[in-house]
Amino acid sequence: PTTMTAPRTLLALFAALALLQAVMSATAPVMAAPAAPEPVKFAYPYEAGAIVIINSERRLYYVIGGGMALRYPVAVGNSTELWRGKTFVQAKAENPSWRHPDGGPTVEGGPNNPLGVRAMYLGWSLWRIHGSPHRDSIGYAVSNGCIRMLNEHVLDLYDRVHIGAPVYVLSSPEEAGQSLDWGKKLVSSN
Repeated sequence: PTTMTAPRTLLALFAALALLQAVMSATAPVMAAPAAPEPVKFAYPYEAGAIVIINSERRLYYVIGGGMALRYPVAVGNSTELWRGKTFVQAKAENPSWRHPDGGPTVEGGPNNPLGVRAMYLGWSLWRIHGSPHRDSIGYAVSNGCIRMLNEHVLDLYDRVHIGAPVYVLSSPEEAGQSLDWGKKLVSSN
């Protein structure tokens, strides 16, 4: 009986270490290596450098020219905050601070900030294209009007986009093929 105690104790120690490692890796913040956006054919009449967001697809396209675009999955506005229109990138911010709309405390910039690690401010509105710590929200209509991206994707897009870049937010792919002359007007989809 005494000779079996040491192996059992050692086995219990290894099991406890394995459990501790599993718990630590499950709770540690994980940021995947920057994933490249998906290059796709894009046969719509938008200039290189334009951003085209198609609400029904929950996709953002960065037009690179030659009939091609980089495609990113996004979250769009919820049913009461979904919008469409033409605007432009008015400003860009690295690690932006976020202020709660109801006057709550300011959240300093960083990967756990609701605006993620980068933000591009649209026109003179409160809407932005920004990162998000809420990876599971991407692909859904859940935001308060902003366009949410994975943090690694917003890092990629941020470096590509220039101040003044046109941004087109459309309801559907069919609308993407139409001639759009909205000026800078934003319209509610409701």
